[in-house]
Amino acid sequence: MADEEIGVVQHYYSNIGVAVIEITKGELSVGDTIHVNGATTDFTQTVGSMQIEHDKVETAKEGDAIGLKVEEHVRQHDKVFKLARD
Repeated sequence: MADEEIGVVQHYYSNIGVAVIEITKGELSVGDTIHVNGATTDFTQTVGSMQIEHDKVETAKEGDAIGLKVEEHVRQHDKVFKLARD
């Protein structure tokens, strides 16, 4: 199974290292591994926790906008992929 594009970065709060990601397809859960890719962005990380409207959630689905602590600087319109589990 190939990596699946599941979302796009809508905003990045550099002072706290949090990205707002709109889930455009599928689901994303705590513990999943994501790959963030853009013009100058390219890294992989495990989802440690997510929030929707400041409430912690375990799973986000299509149409949700989540807050996610990211390990590197991201930019608006960067694409977010969910890596296939082995």
